[in-house]
Amino acid sequence: MPFGAHETMETHEILSEKINCITHFHLYAREAKHPQLRDMIARHQQEAIASYNQLVAYTHDYIPFRPISPNTDLQGVKPQSVQYGLHNPQPMAPQADSMLSDREIAMAMLWCHKNGARNCSSASLEAADPNLRQMMMNCAAACTNSAYEVFLFMNEHGVYQVPTLNDHTAKTLLHSYQPSDSSLNAQYSVQGGQQMWQQQPWQQHHAQQHWQQPVQRSPESWQQSWAQVGSAGGHTGYGAAHSTLGSYNQANPNVGAGTSGNPLNAGSANSVTYGHGGAGMQSQSPSGQNQTQSQMLNQSQTADSTESIQSDEEGGSMTQ
Repeated sequence: MPFGAHETMETHEILSEKINCITHFHLYAREAKHPQLRDMIARHQQEAIASYNQLVAYTHDYIPFRPISPNTDLQGVKPQSVQYGLHNPQPMAPQADSMLSDREIAMAMLWCHKNGARNCSSASLEAADPNLRQMMMNCAAACTNSAYEVFLFMNEHGVYQVPTLNDHTAKTLLHSYQPSDSSLNAQYSVQGGQQMWQQQPWQQHHAQQHWQQPVQRSPESWQQSWAQVGSAGGHTGYGAAHSTLGSYNQANPNVGAGTSGNPLNAGSANSVTYGHGGAGMQSQSPSGQNQTQSQMLNQSQTADSTESIQSDEEGGSMTQ
């Protein structure tokens, strides 16, 4: 099965980025000095290689994939684990004779993971193939967790400091957002497998008008009804049927007792009022009086004959 144009180009970008990331991490592993940083590079490298091979295998042969187990160490992380505030931050500027220190390696890893999370998330929005989309989402989540682990390492060693606002200012801003209204919560809440929203009265009326069951009638009764509709409004097909049923609902709001309140389930045992454009006509059931139907059919045939004669006369005059 083919891949779409957008997802093909996005996958191309992601695979190229992964190759670049794996290549750089291989260099970082040789230059890093801190044991914790070296261990983190090795674990992230393993996850990046597995993710790359999985994506390549699927795009080549559609090999089913399994989610890759996360290889990040984020257990026991709490809000208190993060150090907030600026504490004599070191000045930074590009240097001509700079070395690839642990600080530079950690910063490069962080930006690599951040870009990977953004790009994979964006690629998942362009993916049409469901498996490809899921793999992109998994990659985005993996890069997000890896970036956070690098941040915690840098924050612990004072390399990535988190500036703060005045506590009163932050709370004043954030506390301006209040919980949603209780009636709104009740309208969209899920209770016991019921629908997610409560229908308003106008919605219930709309649903009843458009999702009723068809009238259960005999073929003969349907043929008589179509003849009446044709003579009344000159319409045939779906438009006439829709107009007829709409007029029927308006003219007979209480018809259908004993049929679960649905007038369209009344069957042929009830009288039905048909009409179009305000002109209503009475059609009795097969067990009732049929005189009205016969008169209406005769009128319809007479009208059709008159129209046919007029058409012939007009056609003849045009021929002459």
